[in-house]
Amino acid sequence: MTTTFDQLGLSQPVLQALDLKGYSNPTPIQAQAIPPVLEGRDLLGIAQTGTGKTAAFMLPSIDRLREADNQTPFKSCRMLVLAPTRELAGQIAQSAKDYGAMAGMRVHSIVGGTSVNKDRNKLHRGTDILVATPGRLLDLIDQKAFNLSKVEILVLDEADQMLDLGFIHALRRISQLVPEDRQTLFFSATMPKQIKDLVGQYCHDPVTVSVTPAATTAERIDQYLFMVQQDEKQSLLELILSGRHPIPGKIERVLVFTRTKHGADRVVKKLAQRNLPANAIHGNKSQPQRQRALDEFRRGKTPILVATDVAARGIDIPGVSHVINYELPNVPEQYVHRIGRTARAGADGIAIAFCAEDERAYLKDINRQTDAEFDRLPLPDNFRAVVEGVGPTKREAPNQRQKKPKVIPRGESGPRQSKPKAKHPARKGRPAGAGQGKPGGGRGRGGQGGNRNRSGGAARG
Repeated sequence: MTTTFDQLGLSQPVLQALDLKGYSNPTPIQAQAIPPVLEGRDLLGIAQTGTGKTAAFMLPSIDRLREADNQTPFKSCRMLVLAPTRELAGQIAQSAKDYGAMAGMRVHSIVGGTSVNKDRNKLHRGTDILVATPGRLLDLIDQKAFNLSKVEILVLDEADQMLDLGFIHALRRISQLVPEDRQTLFFSATMPKQIKDLVGQYCHDPVTVSVTPAATTAERIDQYLFMVQQDEKQSLLELILSGRHPIPGKIERVLVFTRTKHGADRVVKKLAQRNLPANAIHGNKSQPQRQRALDEFRRGKTPILVATDVAARGIDIPGVSHVINYELPNVPEQYVHRIGRTARAGADGIAIAFCAEDERAYLKDINRQTDAEFDRLPLPDNFRAVVEGVGPTKREAPNQRQKKPKVIPRGESGPRQSKPKAKHPARKGRPAGAGQGKPGGGRGRGGQGGNRNRSGGAARG
């Protein structure tokens, strides 16, 4: 028998908000998490991205805030949600506004990369629900512009990613600033030892809800593998995105992962040279640039988005047909989060990995950690010939490189020319043979000067 939201004990205002969004049946994580959260229990949720975690903690929390009926605190909040990235914080805040529309909840979000003065002003009177990245939250606390003394519910979403980003000290400090009698909801896609230690600091006798084993990949995602050399990856990507080499599934929106910011920019630049428009999203991009790239990706205006792990966390965009791991992650847990950007909201997805010889160890770690099963895909016929014709992936031998022309300083002459003297035109106003009796005149000025120039050029090179 299928469970519905109204069977989970949610209030009428929340159910009305769900009806407006067209939601009627909860996902497994929602069905298991909502009842204990409504009871006020601490919760440890182990679930992959795209399984509906946001609604799992937000829906019952809104009802608990309504039931407590406390006033909105001055320079504080009643519910604090911590998220690792700006994009995820923005999406959680929007969901909170949607779900709490009928309950009169005041919702705000604060993230890095925006005006801290604006954040101070909008939080001056407090808020019911605050979604924040740890760094910006502590900035406001240090400035005495905000405090956590009135927090009733604390949520840590994507906790494993916050540790990967170096937020461990910030999280420990925040745990000391919130009241001890708060309710804590802790969510993570993976469960390494550090997360278990953090759960012990934050939660008291939590109910554990796990819809999939820790660090396993989504069942609805088909995973494929290309074994390809590093210098062939760009050409293979161009062939796939241009439709010249078929891959499983219909290409709609494609999310491409690189390990570095510069790598993402380089891929975008080379795709543009092949008339394949793409945007990059990473930590060096400003918040408006990142938001614009996401908007264009969401609307399908630019259906190729190249991202690093940090920036892509929290991308919850339906219709991502393919995730391409242009470079394999050196942390196997990141693979879970990467491919979780597809197969969202119950849809199927396709993940493709490019693996070079020097990435075999990463591939082995991913297999061991996630039990991922890859179907090997063949490279195009005559691929090396295609590579050499598509892009400058093959380095020229030193003796094949085009020599740069020598630059001769003004006032010096180059090597002696081999043109016959008889063909030199006579200077205007002088006889054709004038000056030939002078020393060196018959050779022009290039004899010894030219030799000096060649030797000087070799020294400079």
